[in-house]
Amino acid sequence: MAGNNGLLSGGNVDFCTLGMFILDDIDFEGAKPPVKNVLGGAATYAVIGARLVAGKEHARSVSWIVDVGSDFPAEVLSVLRSWDTNCIIREDHGRLTTRAWNGYGPNEKRDFKYLTPKLRLEPSMLSDAQVLSKTFHMVCSSSRCISIVQDILRRREELQLEGKVPLPMSATKRPVFVWEPVPDLCSPEEQETFLAANKVVDVVSPNELELGMMFGQPGWSEETDYGKAIVDKILSNGIGPDGNGHLVIRAGKDGSYSFSRKQRIWLPAYHQPDPSIPSPVVDPTGAGNSFLGALTQGMISSGRTPTNIGASVLAESAAWQKAMAAGGNHNLILPALVFATVAASFVVEQIGVPHISTSTDGRELWNETEFTERVRLYTQRLYRTLEESPQKHLQIN
Repeated sequence: MAGNNGLLSGGNVDFCTLGMFILDDIDFEGAKPPVKNVLGGAATYAVIGARLVAGKEHARSVSWIVDVGSDFPAEVLSVLRSWDTNCIIREDHGRLTTRAWNGYGPNEKRDFKYLTPKLRLEPSMLSDAQVLSKTFHMVCSSSRCISIVQDILRRREELQLEGKVPLPMSATKRPVFVWEPVPDLCSPEEQETFLAANKVVDVVSPNELELGMMFGQPGWSEETDYGKAIVDKILSNGIGPDGNGHLVIRAGKDGSYSFSRKQRIWLPAYHQPDPSIPSPVVDPTGAGNSFLGALTQGMISSGRTPTNIGASVLAESAAWQKAMAAGGNHNLILPALVFATVAASFVVEQIGVPHISTSTDGRELWNETEFTERVRLYTQRLYRTLEESPQKHLQIN
């Protein structure tokens, strides 16, 4: 756990989330009993995703803020400590910890409401080291997304002018911004601000229901004319300062679709339905946040173990190499999407967060398996289907 002032010792921050830590109560559809006091919130799950990709070696470069109220369970704190992230704990015994209710209905529909007053994170609350992070993950409205990016870039500029940026770091290099639009503001009234917010981030990622709702549809589907029209409108309007950012649509059991002006990528979910075995999928809560935490961390993980494993498996795939080349400055989106898909697989296997442990020979395990091993298995499967039908997964414009 870290103190709240000055620059972090022991290296740079790779990942910082402005999501909130929440304790969840969950009601499931059907006969499944409800659960309470579950470790949750967008920040928690995004950090799990980033931490999976970072691995033990880079755990301390994953940074976030946890607000602890008077009712904070001690056992939750020990779970957070086990991840060894750079976590700033802010205690306030004059308030309750932020709590929320999640209700699940048919087709993965989720209802969500806060049970206690929420304490929103603002860029002004970040330490200097967090402000200098290489990447940022946000879950917020369109207008707030714009102001968060502006505030962070302004603070980085101030730190640079004050000579507080350690060499060889450069606060002038723009960080990667990954934005999750908040679900209850995905409506046609928000569309104009949504399109404006897309221009300040590198990746925008609604799920397929939220994207449909933003454009007055019940959902989004790639097969429909209106689905194609939505994507065209967003891409022609532009994502990111150069217009070449990515729209990543999270589609639950159908995996994810990523679109840029240069390419279209479809990656299936890690857990595929198999009638011969019981489904490993227990609870989808937080899978989308973890997907994006892993994606965000993956965008700056060049040369690290998970990237090298994926690259070695896919080295012989002409379609993959062509897509990597087409990605240009954003070529790390491809391995990052793989990591995101794999990270989500750990989160859906239980209610709450996956379990971390260490093997007898010192390897880090999550749910009794290595993250890098799942990356290997998933990329091997991907390699086979890329050889059979590359067009299904990758199209270059």
